[in-house]
Amino acid sequence: MNTPTDESTDKPTTSTSTPPDGLWITTTPLAPDGELHIGRLAGPYVAADVLARFLRADGRPALLTTGTADHRSSVEVRAQRGGREPGQVADSFRAAIVADWRRSGVAFDRVVRPLRDRSYRAGLVRLFKKLYEEGALVPRTRALPHCEPCARTLHGAHVRGGCPHCGAVSGAGVCRACARPHHGGDLTDPVCVRCGAAAVPKETRGLWLPLEPLREQLVEHWAAAALPPRLAAYCERLAAGGLPEIAVTNPGAWGVPVPVEGFTDQRIDAVFEDAVMQVVAHGGLGPSGPALPQQALHFGGFGHALGPVVLLPAVLIALGVKPVQRTLVNWTYRVDDAPGRHGAWALDLLNEYGSDTVRRHVVETWPLGRSTVFREVGLHRTRQVLDEEWNGWLRTLFAAVEEGSGGVVPAAAAGGAGWRALTARLHACARELRVAYEADTFDPRGAVPVLDAVVRGAAEFGRMHRSAPGGPQQEVLTGQLAVAAALAAWSWPLMPEGAGRLAAALGIEAGAPVTAEALTAPPAGTRIVAPGAPVFAF
Repeated sequence: MNTPTDESTDKPTTSTSTPPDGLWITTTPLAPDGELHIGRLAGPYVAADVLARFLRADGRPALLTTGTADHRSSVEVRAQRGGREPGQVADSFRAAIVADWRRSGVAFDRVVRPLRDRSYRAGLVRLFKKLYEEGALVPRTRALPHCEPCARTLHGAHVRGGCPHCGAVSGAGVCRACARPHHGGDLTDPVCVRCGAAAVPKETRGLWLPLEPLREQLVEHWAAAALPPRLAAYCERLAAGGLPEIAVTNPGAWGVPVPVEGFTDQRIDAVFEDAVMQVVAHGGLGPSGPALPQQALHFGGFGHALGPVVLLPAVLIALGVKPVQRTLVNWTYRVDDAPGRHGAWALDLLNEYGSDTVRRHVVETWPLGRSTVFREVGLHRTRQVLDEEWNGWLRTLFAAVEEGSGGVVPAAAAGGAGWRALTARLHACARELRVAYEADTFDPRGAVPVLDAVVRGAAEFGRMHRSAPGGPQQEVLTGQLAVAAALAAWSWPLMPEGAGRLAAALGIEAGAPVTAEALTAPPAGTRIVAPGAPVFAF
């Protein structure tokens, strides 16, 4: 079960570089060992896309990348259970995951495919060899779990036991509950996942990356990175009593062979590969590749924090490169399955509720500072708000424009009783939205109630004038169309599908900057083409 050779791969993917003044946004590589679950979608991927869309609408360059962790041991375990090859499992689930990302409106500039990108494997091998030649990687002999009935030493998802740090059920390598590394030999009550036999310790030689020699530079990096409180506490715990050593090879047969004499029968460990994957693919560490960007922001779950927060900076420091990446991590997004529903697969929910509903709901419940629980009843309420309040106002507005001005934007300037006060509130909303969307203060959860306030304010303004003698005046219709144009721009990062439909109905370009200037009606005479279906959600 070896990785396919380069000759069997697709055409190489060209490197996508970031302008020096742009932001490189990365997300944790996702293991293609199953379909995309709503909990996975709700973590880093939608949030990262929201930021990228905001920056691009603002005229600032942004590069959004991710990858699939094809060589994770969980892919091999899934393949063994189904009697398939790991490469087949990775390819099939990768295709499904990428399709679900697209369906949800997450638009990556690049998705690294370790099995299929020709240049990637060569870059990974080159980086690994360089680290070994620089003395950053050293041989170590450690007692790893071994299954005697299966006659193999276990690593990653091939073994299960209690985490030596927090006691949670864990595989070998990194505990997804506390994010702390361990080599598997220190698991409590380890068992083989394949046959269920108790694992016994066996001395195994491999290559490791000691972090303690890099302590001073790592601590300096963590201080400069302005880590969120939970990450800062995590790094402090790691550093207490001496930084650990990280296994960078494993005794398995799935993955990229180790390019170091004496270890060629082993594979580069997926924990190491996931950490460096996007840097390798970016070309920033190649002999003639572009320099790494000056600004980088990583989105990921806390259980995978070791890679971007510790391992990648350590690799860069060992190579004499200053780390630049900041990290945002979310907590666990758990699923409370309703009776009769088997799981919460992203594709099922996207098909049933649409990307606007799903994106808004997972952002509104984004587990940034706490663990949250997904319940489908909450998704239903989100769709109800979008349909009854957002679409309800837009339907009424489109009908009023058809009746009051023949379906075109009136020539009158925006106005009417209460317009000045509404405009002042909307300008304040634009400022609040920029704070919620901006990279330095990013928390898109704050955008949801602000956008609702925009819709409710416009709807109240329209109702007030509809009840006046003679109905709404032309300037009132123009004012509401100005709010609709602003809503198309301001909701674009969060709900691009509906925002795009609204922009098309108004005859304006989608993806305008999130600014007060967006509060401008389309040119007089522009025909308003009300869509035959709901604008947001469905």
